[in-house]
Amino acid sequence: MTVSSRSLSPAPSRNVTTARDRVADTRLALLSAAVALPVHVGACAVPDGGLFRAARFRDVHLYQGFADLVFDGRVPYRDFFMEYPPGALAVFLPPAAFGSHHYNAAFKALMALCGAAMLVLVALLLVRLGASVLRLWAALLLVALSPIALGPISLNTYDAWPALLTVAALATLLAGSAVPALGLLGLAFTAKVYPIALAPPALVFVWRTAGRERALRAAAAFAGVAALVVVPFLTLAPHGLAESFRAQAARALQVESLGASLLAAADHLGLYSATVVHRTGHAISYDLAGSLPEALGVTSSALQVLAVLLVVWLYGRGRDDPRRLAVSFAAAAAGFLAFTRFFSPQYLVWLVPFVALLGPLAWALTAAALVLAQVWFFHYSDVFALGGYVWLVLLRNLLVVALFVVALVALRRHTAEHEDPVLLEDELPVRVPT
Repeated sequence: MTVSSRSLSPAPSRNVTTARDRVADTRLALLSAAVALPVHVGACAVPDGGLFRAARFRDVHLYQGFADLVFDGRVPYRDFFMEYPPGALAVFLPPAAFGSHHYNAAFKALMALCGAAMLVLVALLLVRLGASVLRLWAALLLVALSPIALGPISLNTYDAWPALLTVAALATLLAGSAVPALGLLGLAFTAKVYPIALAPPALVFVWRTAGRERALRAAAAFAGVAALVVVPFLTLAPHGLAESFRAQAARALQVESLGASLLAAADHLGLYSATVVHRTGHAISYDLAGSLPEALGVTSSALQVLAVLLVVWLYGRGRDDPRRLAVSFAAAAAGFLAFTRFFSPQYLVWLVPFVALLGPLAWALTAAALVLAQVWFFHYSDVFALGGYVWLVLLRNLLVVALFVVALVALRRHTAEHEDPVLLEDELPVRVPT
């Protein structure tokens, strides 16, 4: 009796098969991102003030002014006031290397690069989470086209920088590197405050999957990286830095926030008489004045904290897996944004990479919110005068609240071992034959 050589050859081990699957999935993710990148670049060029366009909106001129002062030898917070956190300088300064006449174009190109890197990370995360081929392409298309939906401010603010850092933190965490991941979140926190809302679910995940010691080291990485960025400025300009944080923390109820838009709607219905004040101090804004807006401002801040705590509680009730962690990041970011006292349209950029990891309903809510924020961009005078556009502001805010609820429901529902918040019904996970 003869035995074929094939029957004698050992079957590939499970580890080898898994490794091959991972390589194949990574290859598919990078290929998909490569196809989506030209779409993203094209989308960045479409809006007024977009890539390759001279027009600029929002605060780019402020960023350039800060960069010029720094390269002139001035120290932020000591020699001039800067309302932005120290980590923002990481993207304010590099465009100045191209000269003052090209700062605008260089800054937009840098933000487009942040968006491109974010697109690649989202592709890798989707494959890591077992997304179907259809889900992968649809989600990447959402991310790639988001600059068109957001409009003129898509490349004229620096919010793509902390958004990139937070999605990089999630990808790094799911790759098994908890300490660097929390370090990235700490760096993001020095650029914008909202990443602090993502740290609690991340630390719960690390504690329960890697142990208390690793979680403590990860928390130390968050604090250490944040301190590395902030402490030098705290040493050189303690009062100036404190004033910058105070100016942000003490903001009143801004007209685009959920609470203010509800009061503006009540004003239109004759149920309340709203008064808008233009604050021209360090942090310029249009806010509602009065005892009720002040009370709603305090309530909004409390709701932000409660929203994050609710996310952590719901996450803690279920199992620890990459899919639920991704949903918790989306829920925490949405909850933090839904109840903020100051809601500029560009803040929606924070949600885009995490919403891409959810489902079609979340995509639709986010896309609608992005488009609505663009509609009134050239009609801010009407918004500040509490004209008819405040109804669109209210609708945008309610869509973000709805997104928060959708994420919470997904987090609560997907607790059984075989449930998958990423896969569409009757769709197989991405697998590439080898």
